[in-house]
Order: sequence, then structure tokens, then C-alpha cells
Amino acid sequence: MEIEIATIGGYEEVGRQMTAVRAGNDVVIFDMGLNLSQVLIHDNVETERMHSLDLIDMGAIPDDRIMSDLEGDVQAIVPTHGHLDHIGAISKLAHRYDAPIVATPFTIELVKQQIEGEQKFGVENDLVKMDAGETMSIGDSGTVDLEFVNVTHSIIDAINPVLHTPEGAVVYGLDKRMDHSPVLGDPIDMERFREIGREGEGVLCYIEDCTNANKKGRTPSESVAREHLKDVLYSMEDYDGGIVATTFSSHISRVTSLVEFAKDIGRQPVLLGRSMEKYSGTAERLDFVDFPDDLGMFGHRKSVDRTFKRIMNEGKENYLPVVTGHQGEPRAMLTRMARGETPYELDDGDKVVFSARVIPEPTNEGQRYQAEKLLGMQGARVYDDIHVSGHLNQEGHYEMLDALQPQNIIPAHQDLKGLSGYVNLCESEGYQMGRDIHVSRNGNLIQLVD
Repeated sequence: MEIEIATIGGYEEVGRQMTAVRAGNDVVIFDMGLNLSQVLIHDNVETERMHSLDLIDMGAIPDDRIMSDLEGDVQAIVPTHGHLDHIGAISKLAHRYDAPIVATPFTIELVKQQIEGEQKFGVENDLVKMDAGETMSIGDSGTVDLEFVNVTHSIIDAINPVLHTPEGAVVYGLDKRMDHSPVLGDPIDMERFREIGREGEGVLCYIEDCTNANKKGRTPSESVAREHLKDVLYSMEDYDGGIVATTFSSHISRVTSLVEFAKDIGRQPVLLGRSMEKYSGTAERLDFVDFPDDLGMFGHRKSVDRTFKRIMNEGKENYLPVVTGHQGEPRAMLTRMARGETPYELDDGDKVVFSARVIPEPTNEGQRYQAEKLLGMQGARVYDDIHVSGHLNQEGHYEMLDALQPQNIIPAHQDLKGLSGYVNLCESEGYQMGRDIHVSRNGNLIQLVD
């Protein structure tokens, strides 16, 4: 059976992930993501109003025109998890393919909300839920199957999909960290990865997320970040001024910890910002998390400002707002607070807790720097980097190579500099550039089996 891989997006940057795998006449697309930094560098761009070709030209979504060179029919579109760099282009591109979108329940719900929020392209693809540990048949040959393997990441309900073919398995390894004691959900299923590496024809190809491939050591568990956050917030228990926290809206585990520790130090947590309300509300509605009954979630700007007024009237010392804006995004809640554009007034000594790292990309780094400077000018004390990454460091990559023992490797989710540490690791394990390490670019085809 011919096996061909199209590296469509995310092979020159962190963002706009999209990969297609052809097994015979059957094609499966993994991810359709947005590169948010390419949107943010343009002031007041509203992607909902833009045509897909314009977004392709500005580098915001994958250029999927290479798909016309793949001989076969798309049988499924499979987003691995609910981050925008993996699902953000579905509402722009999925309508081009007569195929269902197959994902875990939380991811499917986020995809559904995105499609409903943007009807410009009339995306009507069927939405199919599949849980980690399940398998479905792909196409009519009866020899190709799609399996979801549970992984841990900085969002709940993440999986690595595996396409089983007569020539071996294609494992799509974006995005994960090796967490054996997560705060929410099940640990990463390393036992299943080891089985896949040793059954049948083994692993024909492993496509791997290289976000942290240049970092030594092992990525800590989310439980480590939880203890760090607990230590920081408990140290503020006697402070009688304002405490504000920010984290990734999609990081439900971290939001859960913030809510719990706010209560522990005698403050009422409240979630503020559109994306904060969207992700946490969805997680609660699908029973992934059980928040306190009195937890307020407000996304609309007028509702948020009313909440800020209530906090100022009743006393900042009684509340802990958890807000959007950890990357310094211009229109996010924390940035508005830093600019003095909300009813919440920051005073000398007030605490701002960043339970997130800057995404290593120039636009984010510049915006975050500006936000922190503005907060400091208002007298705020910034607590930075209370976080663990959602991506594997080098020792995690080594463990995955040992588990899967792939015949071919395609590094992804970085630029060439970011891929270098992973290529070096693979070469130290006996792989070779140009032979079985395939460093690709966006828009390329890799023929694995003729």
C-alpha cells in the first residue's frame, strides 16, 4: 500500500498545524490550525470576516492547496485537541472536504462552537465523537484503522491519533507531555504506545511535536505546577489588597487549581473574559470538572465591567479575579486592566500572578513585555512563570522514541532552529537525515512507501 504524507502547516513555525496522511486511496487530515501571531501583528483584524485565501496569504491558516496533489479521498479530519493552533482553521477549510470531523468530546464541542460562531463558509461536516482508547475503520478497504491514544497536555481530552495501515502505524504525536500524575483526566498511556511500537509491522512513521526539543531534562507534571501555585497563593493569605491571576483559558486543570486555592485563602474566585467563560463553561457542562456553585463566569465586556465595579465596591481583598491576557494580548482583560481601561483599580503592592509562560514568539514576547511594564507602572507586583509546559523536553522525546521505535521520523511544530535539538537526539539514536529523518517544510509531500 502506498503511504504518502503531506506536511501542510506547522513545519516552519509554532502554529497553523495541518498534516495529511494517504494510505492507498484513503486520506486522513490531522489538525487544521490557526497561527494567532500572524493575526495579532495586524491591528483590528477580525478573522471571522476574512476569506480563507486572504488568511492563507497572511500566513494565518494552512495553505491546503497541496491537497490537490494527493490522489485519494479524505475520509476524516482529526483535530488532536482544542487549542486554536490545531482547530482554528476548521471553520475556514473543513467545508472543502466531504469528510466527518472526528475528535474527543471536549474537542468536538469546541469545534462545534467555533463553526456556529462563524457561518461564512457554511461548514456542515458531520461531527463524530470518539474517546481515547477507541478505534474506527477508515475507508472501504477494511485495512486502515484510526485509533486514539490518551495523552496529557495543557488542555483536557487530548489524544495522539494513530493510523494503522498494512505497512505499519503512522503516529501523529502533536501535542503532549508525559504526565503520570495529572490534576484532571488520566495519565498518558505509555503502555499503549509501547504496544504499538512492537505489534504487527511496528511504527512506519512518527510525526513529533518539537516545541521544547531544545530543552534538556524532563517536563514536570501538572501536579508540580499545582504545588507551585499553591505555595504562591498561600503566601498571599494575609495580604489585604488586590490579587489577580491569569492563565491559559483552555488550561482547565490550572483554572481548577486557581479556583480551589482562592477559596482556601478566603477569596471569592471569578472567571473573567470571553475565552475563560467559553472553555470553563464547556468543561463544566460536559462534566469534566465540578466548579463551586457560586463561581461566576463572565465573558461579555459589560458583564465583566459590572463585576469589576462590584469587586471595587465590596473590597478587592474579598475576590480573586482569574482573567484572560497572560500573553499581553491587546484586547484581553489583563491588558485592559494594565492600561486602566476597566473599573478595577490596581494599587501599589497589588499582586498579579502569571500562571503561564510567554509563548516563545516575537509578537507574544513584545506584548507580554508591554503588559508587565504597564502593570508595574500602576504599582503591581508581578509573580511570573508559575507554570509547567504542555510539551515534551528532551528526555520525554527519548522515552517516546524508545517506546515506538519508528522506522521514519518527521519533526514538526517548530522552525528549523527549533527542530535542531530533536534532529540531534534522533541522530544520536542511529537515525540519519535524508534517510529516515525527514525535515520538511510547509507544502511538501513525503513518499514513505511506493
